Amino acid sequence: MVVRLTLVETAIRRQEIKKSRFIAVAGPVADEAAAKDFIAARSDPTANHNCWAWRLGQSYRFNDDGEPSGTAGKPILAAIDGQGLDRVAVVVTRWFGGILLGSGGLMRAYGGTAALCLREAEKAALIETVSGTVACGFGDLALVQARLGALPDVQVAVQAFTDSGALLSVSAPKSQSGSVERLLADLTSARSLIRWDQ
Repeated sequence: MVVRLTLVETAIRRQEIKKSRFIAVAGPVADEAAAKDFIAARSDPTANHNCWAWRLGQSYRFNDDGEPSGTAGKPILAAIDGQGLDRVAVVVTRWFGGILLGSGGLMRAYGGTAALCLREAEKAALIETVSGTVACGFGDLALVQARLGALPDVQVAVQAFTDSGALLSVSAPKSQSGSVERLLADLTSARSLIRWDQ
């Protein structure tokens, strides 16, 4: 199984290449709207170019922002993919220093600055989770909350109280969904079962 990683927080890396200044800003993003917001917030209107890329699972986008086609956005995306990252956006901003870098030089500068930034950033594993609802009687409620809450990476919250008990929201790593179902059935003699959201 391939473990995908994301960034814990925003990271910044600066470098100067042949008098051009490059600043890479990378950060975690939850969805396409967040990626667009990240790019808009991190782009500097005083710079010559704000080139960017993001990856969200199978979806990705990149932009050369006026640099020759394929010399900026694609190398930034390659830096993201080269480090096995997901749910990440990167903006590399360039202030032109007067010396032309050529296509190869631009690709190395944009991809290299992005890669340096990403290498130094703190990362965390992306864990695929599933959510569900449990209808639980008052007699089982405290035990169910305690036992499920003690499982690593499982979140339990009361969604609503009913006449006979409570509806619990449960979020768990997908790999643990079977054990959560068995635990619930065993604890409550199958009086409480989880219905996973589709």
